[in-house]
Amino acid sequence: MSNENKLEATAKNLEGKAQEAMGEVTGDPQDKAEGKAKQIEAQAEHAKENVKEKVKQKIDNA
Repeated sequence: MSNENKLEATAKNLEGKAQEAMGEVTGDPQDKAEGKAKQIEAQAEHAKENVKEKVKQKIDNA
């Protein structure tokens, strides 16, 4: 996983956690949902990068 992609996904995850927490505090269900969605996006980005890394390793080891 490239460092840049890793940092972007981590930042998105943290942003999502903060937004979800703010939604909890203010009672805003839209903020909670948007924050959770950002966290899920970040997890998907991490998973995609992990797959790309594994494929690259297999190609390099072939």
